[in-house]
Formats: sequence, structure tokens, C-alpha cells
Amino acid sequence: MTDERYHLPKYFQISREIIANIQSGKLRPNSLAPSENELIQKYQVSNTTARKALHELEKTGWVTRVKGKGTFVKSNTVERSINRIFGFTKNMLEAGRKPSTKLLGFHLRKENHTQNINGREFTLKGPFCEIERIRFADGIPMMKETRYISLTLCPNIQRKNLEKSLYEIYEKEYGLHLLAANQMLSAMLLEGEWLDVFELKKPTPAFRVDGVIFCGKDMILDVENAVYRGDMYRFSANALR
Repeated sequence: MTDERYHLPKYFQISREIIANIQSGKLRPNSLAPSENELIQKYQVSNTTARKALHELEKTGWVTRVKGKGTFVKSNTVERSINRIFGFTKNMLEAGRKPSTKLLGFHLRKENHTQNINGREFTLKGPFCEIERIRFADGIPMMKETRYISLTLCPNIQRKNLEKSLYEIYEKEYGLHLLAANQMLSAMLLEGEWLDVFELKKPTPAFRVDGVIFCGKDMILDVENAVYRGDMYRFSANALR
């Protein structure tokens, strides 16, 4: 622990160090976190201080205590339901994460954009705005997306703050409500240039989502190509017979 942190309460210093180990991967999801006795021995603190450090970790959502078994590092996997139409920002907030976005760039296109999803071709008629963004959760790159947005339905959207939630812009700025989505999920491997995008050091599994969003009957609002980190995302679906 660095000198400038000595003025912080000891239990808080300990909790910060454990959080750093979780973030760096030294403590893996679902693994045992240090016990109260281990903290007492390692940091030479009282059982009260050790207990407060573990309570701080639990309160801030980094660990969970299981009676009779110990304290476990919480899984950092975010679940996305493919049965609901909602964006990355809301998904992260529901998961207790802090979302942020980096806009990589945009282009205005005049031609149509056609994409095959689940064996069917969908055509977004030009003009449209093509944007590229990286989406973060707690500062960690979680998803890279390319979106093709109808300029007929969203004129001059390139002048909006494209680092905000697009769904919020659609609804609040243009009065558009998302009615339906058709999406296709496939697996891929993050390697080569993708490692730099996601700040990874080794090949990592990922999900690719290709989709089209409608705001009315046969009215395509946007088309997406998105890549999600497979080690930090879980997709769920509900089916009725």
C-alpha cells in the first residue's frame, strides 16, 4: 500500500487492495476471497478491522458470503436477455455497473445497407449514419459496435451526443419507440487486432450480435453489428411451448 493512502482507514485500504486483485484477475470470479483470519495474519489487524474490510467488499458488490462456506468473489459476468429490447446503458445499470462510451467515428452514407439476419435480408434505405463505438463497464471495454441509423427517421443525428444512449436519443429527441428487434447471435474468438480493442493479452471467446431494430411496421430504425466479450457476458432467452 502506498504512503499517500495511510490516512485512509485500515479496513478501507485492505478492501481496496482486494478489489485491485479482483480487477487484475489475481482473484477469479467464484473463487474464495481471503478469510477474516487470513486478513488478520497478513495485515496484522484486529478481527474487527478484518470483518469491516469484508463487509465493505460485500456492501460494494465485490463478494458474497455463503454461510458455512466462506466469502466468494462475485461473478463479473453481465447477463443480457435477448427477449427484451433495451440498450447497453440500461443493461449495465441493472447489473450494478457504471456504463460509458467512446465514439470512434461516424460516416454519412447515401446508399442502402443490406444485412442478412437469420436467413432473411433486411435493407435499411439510405441515407443513414454509420457510427463506431466502444462501450465500457467500470472502465473495462465490454463491447464494440457498428450501428447504421436511418437519417430519414433521425435527421442530423450525427450532431447529437453519440456517446449517450442511442435508445434514449431515439425516444427523447425523435419521439421514436422501439417496437421489435430481429437478432442473430454467433460465436467468435477475439484475437489479432481485437485484443487491442478490448485491451486483452490473450485470445478470448466473444459473441457477435447482428440485429435490426424496428420503430413501426417494416420501418427499420437501425441495424447493428456488435461484438461482446464472451468472458464477461452471458446471453439468456425464455421460450414458451
